[in-house]
Amino acid sequence: MGKKIRWIPGIVGLCLLLGASGCAKSAGAGSSYALDQRIGTFAASGSGRTADGFAADLAVVTDETSVDETLTAESAGVFPLDGGNAVFAQDVFERRNPASTTKVMTALIALKYGNLDDVVTVPQESVITESGSSMAGVVPGDKLTLEQLLYGLLIPSGNDAANAIAVHMGGSIEGFVKMMNEEAVQIGATGTHFANANGLTNADHYMTAYDLYLMFHEALKYEKFRDIIGTKTYTGAYKGADGSDKTASWSVSNYYILGKKEMPEGLSVFGGKTGTTQAAGYCLIMGERDADGKEYASVVMHADSRDALYSDMSTIIEKIDR
Repeated sequence: MGKKIRWIPGIVGLCLLLGASGCAKSAGAGSSYALDQRIGTFAASGSGRTADGFAADLAVVTDETSVDETLTAESAGVFPLDGGNAVFAQDVFERRNPASTTKVMTALIALKYGNLDDVVTVPQESVITESGSSMAGVVPGDKLTLEQLLYGLLIPSGNDAANAIAVHMGGSIEGFVKMMNEEAVQIGATGTHFANANGLTNADHYMTAYDLYLMFHEALKYEKFRDIIGTKTYTGAYKGADGSDKTASWSVSNYYILGKKEMPEGLSVFGGKTGTTQAAGYCLIMGERDADGKEYASVVMHADSRDALYSDMSTIIEKIDR
């Protein structure tokens, strides 16, 4: 029988007291943290009461020695979405730059606390001048629904859409980031700290592969999230800042969804989120299901090229027993 996962009330209380700037902010990307700190609320064996209700549908990493030397990625994992032991886990508790996989949490906050029918006026904060930044193409004064902005967030990975959502939901980017960090603590993602809503590189912005799985797992509870991350292309009409009619046409970058990369036999992709920066390398969180309908989340962080990202992803999901 595997190790029993126990609830550690002292750690939970400490994290809730310290909030987003406490437990999660002790070290930057590239740092590791002790096994008994992972998830913030769990540790392998030990005393305390069992967290059956909290952890029933969460995957557990009982052996951190999984190694596949063929991978270029710095962290990788495959987790059943209905709970049980992880299929594969390699350095999943190391803190990494997450790039645009950050937007899984941005979307989760919007879906959990927002109204998709809200009409959002794109704020000045959506102007981003960083070279190479992925954008949805909205400009200050444009009016879109929150739902449309979520498509702009997750399909073209719009950093401008992320900031528009942040200001609408949090009153400011700083206010929204506070919400993100509080939510991370609530779901047990205490190896994470956010500094922005879009994932642009910041020394104080990091997460672990396991924490990314936790965020994805939580976001998948919302059918709209599933709809969006499985969409190849989206076209929507909205009002421009000058009152004119504008049309957005966005396409996803996930090669599996686009059919540019073949899934391993017996598996199908149902959605995902990519992320790429110079600091983060190539990242992908993805959902797949087997022929029996069992669903998994797979994570690759810091692959060294786009080709390596998809090669690594195929390698780890091949490990699913099917």
